[in-house]
Amino acid sequence: MDNDKNDNWLKLDAAVCVVSGAAGGIGSEIATALVGQGARVVLLDLDEGRCRQLAERLSPMSAEPPLAIACDIADPASVQRAAAQVESRFGRCDVLVNNASVLQPGGIEDIALEQWNRVLSVNLNGYLLCSQAFGRLMLARQSGRIVHIASIAAHFPQSWSGAYSAAKAGVGMLSRQIASEWGARGVRSNVVCPGLIRTPLSAAFYADPEIERQRCAMTANRRIGEPADIAQAVLFLASPRADYVNGAELTVDGGLECMPMALIPRPGFESPVAARRG
Repeated sequence: MDNDKNDNWLKLDAAVCVVSGAAGGIGSEIATALVGQGARVVLLDLDEGRCRQLAERLSPMSAEPPLAIACDIADPASVQRAAAQVESRFGRCDVLVNNASVLQPGGIEDIALEQWNRVLSVNLNGYLLCSQAFGRLMLARQSGRIVHIASIAAHFPQSWSGAYSAAKAGVGMLSRQIASEWGARGVRSNVVCPGLIRTPLSAAFYADPEIERQRCAMTANRRIGEPADIAQAVLFLASPRADYVNGAELTVDGGLECMPMALIPRPGFESPVAARRG
């Protein structure tokens, strides 16, 4: 196979791609993967310093240095300013990756409304605001792809995590509504639902080798996912290769969701491998 053709298989070279929450573990990996495909990348993050550091790190890999923009996606004015900068610099937006997210603990019984709304404002409202602002640039050209990062917590309640699961479940329906309303106008919208992923925020979970072993055992792949696993899924959905994928959810969890029945004790139905180890 021709190497040049193979390298350009995803056809993302020169695409203008906006990534929110770009300075985080998954966001920075998505941005890096897009740069690796020759895309022109815009980095959005509330942490301006880390955002600029990432842009500097990626610049030597890029034909055009990434554009770093400090942006609070929960603030409509901040999002509009970011979209205006992208339009001024590039004249268009081909891909939006809604990735920024916050997680705050709290039980349903007594969580404060302010705390509940803070999570929704970023994890759901922020995705709407970015989809509207950058989606308008896509709709004007009748072409664009939006990829939302949700979570397997959208499918299963993540207890004691406040509004997190509710917000991530909302992301799935938001994406489907965008797909149904904008699909005929050339804009696709899809979701990636990560499972157990090793990031700086989750590093404490894996400091204990026994905890990591237990978590690995809960996945069919028997390993914890890495940000690159999510980035590769995003690349596909963001590319023209996924042109007929619209309103879909892609779960990237190493088979975690297919494991519940295998984890329930069933005497007489044990895995032969497990039995031999015993």
